[in-house]
Amino acid sequence: MKKIFTVGLIVLLLNFLFFNFAEAYVRVRGYSRKDGTYVMPHYRTYPNRYKWDNWSSRDNYNPFTGKKGYKRLYSW
Repeated sequence: MKKIFTVGLIVLLLNFLFFNFAEAYVRVRGYSRKDGTYVMPHYRTYPNRYKWDNWSSRDNYNPFTGKKGYKRLYSW
């Protein structure tokens, strides 16, 4: 019984870690740049220090546009 509880807890924690951070996004309001061009409102990934969870990173995709990521995580 103790093993089942431990395995269930591990699965729950992994589910929380991977799915909550991967789907985190924020809405950016539209704004005007200094040169006068207007940037339409859009969504982006939640700002943090990690590169692997950005929509533009390779093997990821933008859920709003369906575009695949293209940036490499490392330069080596």
